[in-house]
Amino acid sequence: MSNSIDKKMTFAQLLKSYPQSGKLLKEKFNLGCVGCGGAENETLAQGARAHGLDVDELIKELKTLL
Repeated sequence: MSNSIDKKMTFAQLLKSYPQSGKLLKEKFNLGCVGCGGAENETLAQGARAHGLDVDELIKELKTLL
């Protein structure tokens, strides 16, 4: 299941498929994706880059949570 998380997934897709990911995004990465308009179109890769994060580390953390 968690193997389906990848760089091309949008934050909205992530949150819809894995609602519990919102807490990790907020607490570990300080990302307020829940309720953010950009989450609809922004991929994990784009969001990580925009916030100065390593997308591979972000995905690794998400997969361990799920």
